[in-house]
Amino acid sequence: MDWILIETDQDLHALLQRADACEAVMVDTEFMRRNTFYPQVALVQLCFATGPAAGTAWLIDPLGLTDPSPLAQLLTDSAVIKVLHSASEDLEVFQRWLGVLPQPLFDTQKAAALVGLEFGLGYRALVQQLCHEDLPKGETRSDWLQRPLTESQCHYAAQDVIWLLDVYTQLARRCREQGRWNWVLEDGAAACDGLASSNAADYYRRIKGAWKLPPGQLAVLIALCEWREKVAREKDKPRSWIIDDKTCLQLAQTQPATPEQLRDCADWHPSSLRRYGDALLQVIAETDQGDKANLPVRLPAPLTAAQRDQVKQLKTRSAVIAKELGVAPQMLVSGKDFEVLVRGDQPEPLLWSGWRGERVVAPLKDMLERSA
Repeated sequence: MDWILIETDQDLHALLQRADACEAVMVDTEFMRRNTFYPQVALVQLCFATGPAAGTAWLIDPLGLTDPSPLAQLLTDSAVIKVLHSASEDLEVFQRWLGVLPQPLFDTQKAAALVGLEFGLGYRALVQQLCHEDLPKGETRSDWLQRPLTESQCHYAAQDVIWLLDVYTQLARRCREQGRWNWVLEDGAAACDGLASSNAADYYRRIKGAWKLPPGQLAVLIALCEWREKVAREKDKPRSWIIDDKTCLQLAQTQPATPEQLRDCADWHPSSLRRYGDALLQVIAETDQGDKANLPVRLPAPLTAAQRDQVKQLKTRSAVIAKELGVAPQMLVSGKDFEVLVRGDQPEPLLWSGWRGERVVAPLKDMLERSA
């Protein structure tokens, strides 16, 4: 298996000049995210589908670069299909490191499900199914930030794009034969748009039990989550290393006003209380709960029994549509999206536009209207 390590700006520039006008590029990343808020990019792998640079895995070492902008230009070149497998984490890497997202994006995991293969197939499983090759996984837990990279690491990383080219070739053919090519690209665009427009201020909605809070307590929870998000990003540490979700909820419910009350209201790690106690008390004290007009609206309660029955009916209808289309049912509507359909008063997900809106969401909405 041919692979070449790119460690300088000059070599990266020369590579991308050779790869100019390629029709598609396979892309993967290796990164570390054990003790940080942001993913730490450690390696970028490319394999070009056509042109003089094709047939080789190019391993780009970001730690050796001072100007990665040529790579950003490649990722945003609208004439080049960017092929990734299960792209969500890679998208975060590129957004943080380069400030761009790869478009147009062909996600082979989604493409597989759209042409009738299983939903959520991992890369190794997909390679085995389509290429009959059993890839090793010996470097899965490798420290990718160590230098120099070992021969074993480079060989492992190269396989993530070399075999991806074979996978892409087969899936692209099936997508075009079944009229699913644009579906895959629409889903890729929606994934990028969703990440680009994601709002960290909405994190409080994910906290279990937040729906029980009255508006005043919810205002405190929102303020605490915003404070934690700022600290986590500044320190580049996981949110739970600052304070965890359970503690945020407890603070919003009890609203301690003194260090003693703060200490007694939750199960604290001593270092967290020492580092952040004063700041937390200040956040709670400064949250305005007096102006009822400006308080947040309570989060929706769990679905009622009648609404849960509607969700079951929608899932049954969705399964029928999936069978008619020949796709994995999970590719049509997610469990949370069924709730959005039933409630009918929440913003519609980005994935509901395009082919999914016409072929899936519209029939489900029609069924709800007829059963109302």
